[in-house]
Amino acid sequence: MASSPNCFVIVIFAVLLQILFVSASTKSIDAICQKVTDKAFCVKTLSAYPPAVSATTTFQASQAALSLSISYAGKPAAFAAKAAKENPNLKKQFAGCQNAFMTIVASLRSASGELKESPDTANYDVMVCRDSTTMVKSLVGKNADMASKTIVNMTLMMEKILAIAVGAIEAVGG
Repeated sequence: MASSPNCFVIVIFAVLLQILFVSASTKSIDAICQKVTDKAFCVKTLSAYPPAVSATTTFQASQAALSLSISYAGKPAAFAAKAAKENPNLKKQFAGCQNAFMTIVASLRSASGELKESPDTANYDVMVCRDSTTMVKSLVGKNADMASKTIVNMTLMMEKILAIAVGAIEAVGG
């Protein structure tokens, strides 16, 4: 019976830690999403990304948002590479899309590395990614084939994720 009060204390302590942990990550996600136009999309996206949810500081949540952005940018790059192989008539355009997304990946990696020391530079690196998304849309935006439409849709999603990355950097002070 002496262990029963100890178990109760441990359970209460564990519940309080979870509340504090969730509260810290929620505040960090909210700090980022307050800087974004589509707040609902931002909260939904970051709340579904375990590194952002487990972040205990806004800086960690911002790093997670940049990591998510890098991860996503690799997907359309890979899709464009595959489309270039499968569509010889549009090979040049799809290769251009792949290069644009690889440029986005490089810029986001640079931003992630600069976040702590130079948030303003990190912000610039992410903002430059918009040039690449514009390039993709001009390369394949008028095409009627399914691969082009898919890349355009992935590009539109990339723009929404880039907005989260900008919000993350601004939340840190960029």
